[in-house]
Amino acid sequence: MALKFPDTPDFTGPLYAPSRFEGVVRDLEVMGTVPAELNGRFVQVSPDPIYPPMLGDDIFFNGDGAVTSFHFSGGHVDIQRRYVETERLTRQRAARRSLHGLYRNPFTDDPSVKGLNRSTANTNIVPFNGMLLALKEDSLPYAMNPATLDTIGEWDFGGQIGNAPFTAHPKFDPENGNLLAIGYEARGLATRDIVYYEFSADGKKLHEIWIEAPYASSVHDFAVTPNYVIIPVPPLTSDRDRMEKGGRHFEWQADLEFQYGVMRRDGDGSDIRWFTGPGCFQAHVLNAYEEDNAVHIDMPSADGNVFFFFPEADGSAPAPETLHFHLARWTFDLQSNSNIAVHTNLLDLPCEFPRCDPRVSGLPYRHAVMLGCDMSLYAMDRLGPPPWQFFNMLAHFDVATGKYEAWSGGDAECFQEPTFVPRSPDAPEGDGFVLALLNHLETRTTELVILEALDLAKGPIARVKLPFRLRMSLHGNWLPEATQAA
Repeated sequence: MALKFPDTPDFTGPLYAPSRFEGVVRDLEVMGTVPAELNGRFVQVSPDPIYPPMLGDDIFFNGDGAVTSFHFSGGHVDIQRRYVETERLTRQRAARRSLHGLYRNPFTDDPSVKGLNRSTANTNIVPFNGMLLALKEDSLPYAMNPATLDTIGEWDFGGQIGNAPFTAHPKFDPENGNLLAIGYEARGLATRDIVYYEFSADGKKLHEIWIEAPYASSVHDFAVTPNYVIIPVPPLTSDRDRMEKGGRHFEWQADLEFQYGVMRRDGDGSDIRWFTGPGCFQAHVLNAYEEDNAVHIDMPSADGNVFFFFPEADGSAPAPETLHFHLARWTFDLQSNSNIAVHTNLLDLPCEFPRCDPRVSGLPYRHAVMLGCDMSLYAMDRLGPPPWQFFNMLAHFDVATGKYEAWSGGDAECFQEPTFVPRSPDAPEGDGFVLALLNHLETRTTELVILEALDLAKGPIARVKLPFRLRMSLHGNWLPEATQAA
């Protein structure tokens, strides 16, 4: 049977047409000079479906996890790409077709995979304890070998956490390397239960807290400071009855307020306080920190539902161009009797995929890098409306001064998520490099650009050319050479 993917936006064009390949290319072509300090691997993961969707169409987030690793050594760059060998992918390959239905709705799957682990392992990939953990927030991680990208298998931390969902955005304590994580819908589909874990750098579970959210929701990201955990709960809700009837896992509820749970890391969850804010859309945390008796969390924000593929019950969703985007700060006064989250507009710019220097994660900080969008720089006349998730600027934001600078790759280009790499372990905060994939829409090619983090405006100091196009990805991270397994 011939394979044919749908002629829909999630499966066509220079960003979303499936790539569907694995392989190795050594000594990629480099324009400029790769900094000598870059000695390690930049790894990222993309939802890249092996087979056309079983139900005829699908959303971008439901593709199989394909990991791309760029190995930097002595100024040379090699690339390796492999799929995470999940149970789902293994069964698909055996059947030579897709066996899964709607995104995160097991009631729409082929009966042959009932009860099978549905993880695509496609959202983030992080180094931990000599492994890579490929993450999808509805499932346990999948462990991989950092050097070979061989799949080790599903990872439950040596039986310490059972079969609970595990966040795609774990945090690392910069003081001791501990891994900090949550899982939502932790006691089953559409449950309000959230679990919080802390693990030592060698994988021992140190702490576990269970709480209940005000409603079942997509808790895609969270934040941790030295003393507190902050859990943002957006009005993107889940409902088991809806899923059993063949409906979407998530649905936007514009009438609900945003909820922020704040609790102590060393407690049992009984102290959690819920602060409320307007029903805005927020997905990714830039950073959080404590100040006097308050906790701040900084996140890109929109004033309505960005995920049009998870509309309201009546099927409505706002057009992206009608939404207002900015970088927001939400402040929680722990000494006040008020449960209102106080809002501050830090940067009035459409932005997403923010990163801070990992050495100041959870601490007061100054420097941030992120993707931005300026449609005046885009060749609308030649290319027509841009694809979804379109960002054509790399931006540096100085939190202390409120100033930002940016670099655009051209009028027919867009970026994938940036990663910040410190110049050295003891370099000042923000001193380092930004790595980001740049997609060329007209030539349908991809390159990896390297920029000085504190001087983005001057453009790349090196461009690593890829001999193929990479599909749009989600998240990635840097592994210094010393942290890698053989």
